[in-house]
Amino acid sequence: MGRCPGSRIPAHEAIPFLRATRAHRLSAACVLVLVPGLRRGELLGPRWQDVGFEVRQFTPVKQVQRVRGTGLVLKDLTAEPSQTVFPLPEFRARALEERRERRGLERKAAGDHWSLEPNQDLLFSSEHGGVIDPSGFSRTFDRLVKRAGVRRTTVRLARHTCGILLAFLKVHPKVAQAISGTVGSAWPWTSARTWRATASGRL
Repeated sequence: MGRCPGSRIPAHEAIPFLRATRAHRLSAACVLVLVPGLRRGELLGPRWQDVGFEVRQFTPVKQVQRVRGTGLVLKDLTAEPSQTVFPLPEFRARALEERRERRGLERKAAGDHWSLEPNQDLLFSSEHGGVIDPSGFSRTFDRLVKRAGVRRTTVRLARHTCGILLAFLKVHPKVAQAISGTVGSAWPWTSARTWRATASGRL
């Protein structure tokens, strides 16, 4: 009752949401939806070779798109965000490390049914190693939101939780810019006054 179908997840509900999704095979994808706020195609395109655990960096260069007559394909990110290097703070690195361990178990369980195309060692794949349909991921995300009992939202809207969540966690604006991959005027919380208001729950 009274829940709006078109709103981002409030900061105080984001952490309970992530805790509620922890056991799901795509829990790390939910982390990347909220922080740094990746779009569906950007989220499902990165490969393990794009993650540098040792240097704590993550550089997505691929995205998943549906091409008429072909189906799901991996395409290069051609816009400026494709050059973004995201830092891997501990919580994000831990989520991806857990995903890597779970993926190993999935690959072992799939055996000969595991499908791995050249250059497609994806962070987030189907249970048999294939590309995930972005629309299918949206449906999975919707079910996880409903199960967690948080405000109804979508992947498109939830990704805008990033700035508010980082402010709520009292992350310094400059650090938050790096975590989210935005700089300067592109970052909506540049104003210190706005940042303080967000962190205190007034926005």
